[in-house]
Amino acid sequence: MPRIERGELINAGVLVYCRAKSFVGARVHLDETRLRCLDPEVDVAGVQAALRGYEGICAGGERAGQAAEDDPGRRFRWLTAPRSTIVQPGPIHTGLTADPQAEVDRLLELLVR
Repeated sequence: MPRIERGELINAGVLVYCRAKSFVGARVHLDETRLRCLDPEVDVAGVQAALRGYEGICAGGERAGQAAEDDPGRRFRWLTAPRSTIVQPGPIHTGLTADPQAEVDRLLELLVR
């Protein structure tokens, strides 16, 4: 969200949570050209670091930091909570899938790339 006060945003990733499979996953793709069109002064490295943080929290383990011990549902809820940082979660949409990892990849292509 380059200019919060103007409501500008670009999609930069997707999160998928599947309680039945204890899965939470994220894939990110930052289109730097589009981002710089909205804000030529944006801290691209900072945005990329924040997006990598989302992936790390989803992955769990050492990359998740303090959230490492949390279950996938708790990590997902933390990641989707509204916040006032430059990387903000969008609305949550529900659905069904037998393969949540494939769904992460499909949604990234559909909504982000």
